[in-house]
Amino acid sequence: MDKTDRKLLDHLQKNSRTPVQALADATGVSTASVQRRMRSLRDAGVIKREVAILDPKPLGLGITAIVTVELERDRLDQIDAFKRKARDDRQVTHFYCIAGASDFILVVMAEDIAAYEAFTHRFFFADKTVRKFSTSIVISTEKATSELPI
Repeated sequence: MDKTDRKLLDHLQKNSRTPVQALADATGVSTASVQRRMRSLRDAGVIKREVAILDPKPLGLGITAIVTVELERDRLDQIDAFKRKARDDRQVTHFYCIAGASDFILVVMAEDIAAYEAFTHRFFFADKTVRKFSTSIVISTEKATSELPI
């Protein structure tokens, strides 16, 4: 990956719908080179996917919760089962396995507090492997980005 690839990726992560000609102008290479580079970056898995980033408020998602989770035991089968459950749940938008006092951090979206409470009953209280969880409710989002610092 060279400087041109990084410049191309930086433009794409800001707006993946930028026309190829505009990307060529911004990076100083031909449109054919931009297309070739983009195909190569997709094939290599550097570009994982291209998505629309939605505003949760108009979609009725008024609650964002950041949740730390500790599991009861360190059995690999239980950890794997919890990981599968979190990856598959649509309300869990981010899921991290961490080192430290907790085992995992989840970012969970819900319509309101009642919907978040229902999530906790379904996801945490019904799971015997969850030792404890702690929730912080986001009051305001000051920065949320999917852009990488390249």
